[in-house]
Amino acid sequence: MKIVFITPASGLRRLPPYRWGGKVYGQPNSVTGPLILGGVCKRAGHEVEVYEELNGSSHLKRLLKDPSIDLYCLSLMTSNAPRGYQIADLAHQQTNARVIIGGIHATAMPEEALSHAGQVITGEGEKVFLDVVEGRLTNPIVAGIPCCDLDEVPYPDYSILKTPCMAANVISTRGCTHHCTFCSSSRMLAPYRERSIDNVIEEIRSYKQMGFKYLNFEDDNFTANKERAKEICRRMIAENLTFKETFFFGRTDLVRDPELLQLLHDAHLTRVLIGIESLNQKALDSVNKGQNLQDIKDAAQACAAHGIRVIASIVLGLDQDSREDMRRAVDFAKSVNAYQLQPAILTPFPGTPLFDEYEAAGRIITYDWSGYDMMNVNFMPANMTPWELQEEFYHADRHFYDFSSIKAIRKAFGFQYAVRRFGLAILARLGPWGAHVASKVAKTSGYARIRTFDPDAPRQPLAWPVHRFVSDGSPCPHQADMHRHPAPNNQQG
Repeated sequence: MKIVFITPASGLRRLPPYRWGGKVYGQPNSVTGPLILGGVCKRAGHEVEVYEELNGSSHLKRLLKDPSIDLYCLSLMTSNAPRGYQIADLAHQQTNARVIIGGIHATAMPEEALSHAGQVITGEGEKVFLDVVEGRLTNPIVAGIPCCDLDEVPYPDYSILKTPCMAANVISTRGCTHHCTFCSSSRMLAPYRERSIDNVIEEIRSYKQMGFKYLNFEDDNFTANKERAKEICRRMIAENLTFKETFFFGRTDLVRDPELLQLLHDAHLTRVLIGIESLNQKALDSVNKGQNLQDIKDAAQACAAHGIRVIASIVLGLDQDSREDMRRAVDFAKSVNAYQLQPAILTPFPGTPLFDEYEAAGRIITYDWSGYDMMNVNFMPANMTPWELQEEFYHADRHFYDFSSIKAIRKAFGFQYAVRRFGLAILARLGPWGAHVASKVAKTSGYARIRTFDPDAPRQPLAWPVHRFVSDGSPCPHQADMHRHPAPNNQQG
């Protein structure tokens, strides 16, 4: 059987300028799910190809003309769901191939996904996928089975990837010990589980042997268990498994452990995204962030002292935040020489408590999933109009990535990072310009909808039911001890 996996990307993200911008921001990588499931199929004797549309062409027209393809598999997040549905519909119209859809969005809205697919897999698919592919499981909607022993999950198979990839991804844990109200991945992947350190190191070793120069830890919070994170770093250092640069997600509480910070630096884990979210304590408390203002300040200072470049993530549009609060967060990120800024417009993803709250209150203004990318406003803010919040997103980018900051970045991190900052400064001006043009010229665009939004106008109802993610899954049997005895230093941020 010939199987093609496609991770879709919206039309904007398939444009060459956007792909170039992605390379300026960081190294291209690939979603691991299709590489894991594709590897399972390959070892079962099937012919497999994997395409990541964000990083390169899927050559869809060519694929749709290939009569040897038996199955298309699409992995969907909310923002790429419309493109995924378009591909699925084309496959049905132009080929005799089957279509299977999975991913976070399909887990939240399986009936919607099923209207475009022969079968939908919800949740974690490793234990059911091959049975679905080979016809042993025929239910239209198949519930995945969580993997209790993550060491049993195969490594991603990069040999089947047909689009560019510069950084290998490692997921050493699943789930998160925190449950922010706007987060979907921590709920879909509950409960929190860990792979053995030996298993993680062997995967890293395989990427070193493949010649990868960059690595990403894609855990929701790599430093949730600090003793475990330190041991992984020690092994990477001792066994010469460090890379030119390794990215990870962390929380502000990592600064409470100076030994951890030094080991992160020595293992070249020198690029971290930390969710600052807001400098307004009431706003932080409203989303169950579990951190305070002093934590945020300490984290910025400690990471800088250890040569760890911070990508500061802030959320724009929390009900408790005014325009001044949002701008204060951007100023703070600049003041601590944050390496990059990731301003994220608050987004009510289907399946989260935030979606339920805003849906019940009638605050969601559109169900055009392509705009659910944390860069477009999809709800009625409490303290401003939707377009005013959209403008704050553009202001955050322009203000942070100003040309005057390039000198400070060069002094702090070196010439190549100053060049990257220059590129980001250019993009921070081109993007808003394009959005403003679209809002005035393209009358049916999302930007025009946001700019001309009328709160009294009737809105299109949601066509399909939304399923809430499991937010507090039961512990797997072999991890009972971990749940009775929390990992050392695993405090709330």
